[in-house]
Amino acid sequence: MLLPILLSLPWLALLVFLVLVVRPPRELPAGPPARAPGVSVIVPARNEAVNVETLLASVTASRYPDFEVVVVDDRSEDGTGALARAHPRGNARRITVVDGVELPEGWLGKPWACRQGARVATGELLLFTDADTVHGPDLLARSVAAMEEDEADVVTVVGRQLMASFWERLVQPQVFLTMVFRFYDAEKTIRSGRWRDAIANGQFLMFKRATYQAIGGHDSVKDEVVEDLMLAQGVMKAGHRMSIRLGETAFATRMYRSLGELVAGWSKNIFIAGLLTVPPALRGFIAPTSVLVGGGLWLAPPLSLLLALVPALSGGDGGALLWWSGSAVLWSLIFWVTFTARMGAPFYYGLLYPLGASVGMHIFLRSWRRGRNVEWKGRAYVVKDVARLP
Repeated sequence: MLLPILLSLPWLALLVFLVLVVRPPRELPAGPPARAPGVSVIVPARNEAVNVETLLASVTASRYPDFEVVVVDDRSEDGTGALARAHPRGNARRITVVDGVELPEGWLGKPWACRQGARVATGELLLFTDADTVHGPDLLARSVAAMEEDEADVVTVVGRQLMASFWERLVQPQVFLTMVFRFYDAEKTIRSGRWRDAIANGQFLMFKRATYQAIGGHDSVKDEVVEDLMLAQGVMKAGHRMSIRLGETAFATRMYRSLGELVAGWSKNIFIAGLLTVPPALRGFIAPTSVLVGGGLWLAPPLSLLLALVPALSGGDGGALLWWSGSAVLWSLIFWVTFTARMGAPFYYGLLYPLGASVGMHIFLRSWRRGRNVEWKGRAYVVKDVARLP
């Protein structure tokens, strides 16, 4: 039975890769910057009544000496704008609420909201952040210090993912693992200067105003569903310097709250984002390869184990299939327990990885099937054909 066990070694290799090869970005500096330029915190918000007060409470408690908050109420129908206007400014110089105007032709919602916020912002630095985020009181200062320390024109911060429900804890690690495989050492790939390796977290993206204007701001990504990735690529194409830092103790995001939101949210961009990170010649292989690899790694072994257990439980011999599938499932369990715990969810959710992988596969297939048709927050778009991009 040695050969079946040897055939399970790729799953062990994945565990070794996760533990020894994957490199998270450096933590944000602990101290404040030498200089504290004014920061405009710009928040695009469409139907964010459930989040906006928590966000504003955290941002306005910042200990940074010079910042303002600009909330763009993107034609919300749930009172988001009223909640933002009623919120005390705290330590901020001011809170400005912009009533978003109707989408112009050719624009997607988030880029348009960000553009409207940037037009009224007064800071030397422009921070675009999502309404479902929570900021620690030292986050602004530490992020500006990172920009200063790294001599960067743009800083993006990776924070902690807040996962409160069963489905969040099960599915979010599945999706984020695909990003880890592609950007296993994000700082190294960004330093390489290869624009296709650029990565940014749209939940926290801070620009020097001059850099933002030089690349065309959100006008340059007006029709992009993965606008953060495209902004990062634009920054690197133009020769500006990016920095990515880890801020798990100071920054957190709860992206989705239900299975329906997880499926709808990730379906809108996961396939398109995958295409944009590889050369055109490889884009036709992305979808079938992803399905084969994902299904082969995480679904085939547990299904094979079930098939092998049937004769074994009946007094027969499961044979080589039982040894191979059992070994592969064992390494997979250790892998997913480790990664799930690293993501901040209870480790035992990793034991349910076949269910999580099934949902993840459904999301990817749904995103692939929908192609250029994107729906989000009550709006439907037909985005451009990214397969034709350079």
